Amino acid sequence: MSKNIYNEFQIKELEKNPNVVSVSERSISYSPEFKVKAVTDYKSGKTPSQIFIEHGFDLNMIGKDQPKRCLRRWRDSYKRFGEDGFLTERRGKGSTGRPSSKHLSVEEKLRKAEARIKFLEAENGLPKKAGRVRKAGAEEETILTAAEKFSLIEKTLRIHQLKKAVSFLCKLAGVSRSGYYDWLKAAPLRAQRDEQDELDIELIQEIFISKKEKVGALQIKMIMENDYTAIMNHKKIRRLMAKYNLVTKVRKANPYRKMAKATQEHRTCPNLLNREFNQEEPGKVLLTDITYLYFGKGQKAYLSCVKDGATREIIAYHLSTSLEMDIVYKTLKKLKVAVSNHFHPEAMLHSDQGVHYTHPLFQSKVKKLGITQSMSRKGNCWDNAPMESFFGHFKDLAEYKSLDNLKEVKREVDRVIEEYNHHRYQWGLNKMTPVQYLGHLLAA
Repeated sequence: MSKNIYNEFQIKELEKNPNVVSVSERSISYSPEFKVKAVTDYKSGKTPSQIFIEHGFDLNMIGKDQPKRCLRRWRDSYKRFGEDGFLTERRGKGSTGRPSSKHLSVEEKLRKAEARIKFLEAENGLPKKAGRVRKAGAEEETILTAAEKFSLIEKTLRIHQLKKAVSFLCKLAGVSRSGYYDWLKAAPLRAQRDEQDELDIELIQEIFISKKEKVGALQIKMIMENDYTAIMNHKKIRRLMAKYNLVTKVRKANPYRKMAKATQEHRTCPNLLNREFNQEEPGKVLLTDITYLYFGKGQKAYLSCVKDGATREIIAYHLSTSLEMDIVYKTLKKLKVAVSNHFHPEAMLHSDQGVHYTHPLFQSKVKKLGITQSMSRKGNCWDNAPMESFFGHFKDLAEYKSLDNLKEVKREVDRVIEEYNHHRYQWGLNKMTPVQYLGHLLAA
């Protein structure tokens, strides 16, 4: 079949050629005699283009590659069937000599049926993979990649010793025959890649396990570069983690988180920050919030933190078993000590509209420190997203749920915040830790 689309004028012109049997918009049927003559002339040393031109064909009309494609097909038929491959009626006068399914022998039909059954059995035997299953009505369908289909075809042919079934199985799987053979040729490269993957995954697994399976590809990349002086693309790390089933333990959102309600006497502050969290000045934007920590047998603790918007460092924090106002007062005291009472002249403390932060006494204390107060819009967690993000990471990293008392929980909180500030590299901080990035900003 030609890749050209012939118009009405071209079809009429081509039909005038005595070597043409019929012409449609997409194909030309050549006479058997011309095919035999073309193969004979080719053997005598003539080129495909020369043969077609000598027999009255305009290459600009039929396409310059058409002679080469036709001769390749015809030579194969001539080799397999001789002149009878062209002169004997098969699928039409333009046949390449390949028998149609209507003329298949009983043995050939059985062979195809067997190949189809074996391939479908192999396909159904595959486990459904995450991310490759979609719902189609009430059923689920496994979607295979081209490489997986090629692998299935090869396995089916090899195990069941099926012969001359490659084209049939490729058509059944919806892949090209040439693609299958290209895939076979690339087997040495795949084997080489698998060997390299085996070496690369060792370091990834070491980091992954050392961090208690709570780090993703970006974290692993930064730990590699800083702690192991090893360079690896984060996309490769992600691919290898998927290949070797290294699934990061992620937190689940708590839909039942209780929100404190402000009383009539409490006043909210406007959202002065407007999500401009990182203003590249340490100490200028301070974010604060409180989170719940459940430990032991139904015990509960509360963690109050203050985070620097520019460096993402946790500057001050306080752990308590009580949610009374004292938790935020003590956090303010620790913040004052952490900065040696030298606050940024434009320092801003941003929080949600929780009862602690709208309390008149708390607002008075913040004002005495020379800090401007800002609050998120009601019910909008995105207005304090970096603080929410830290608590999420904290709960991924901390192992406090099985601890029995507050003292042990406090030790774990200290450990995790120390690791977060000094050893957790962050992509958004030029792959530095918060403390390293603080030094970078101060030196700039």
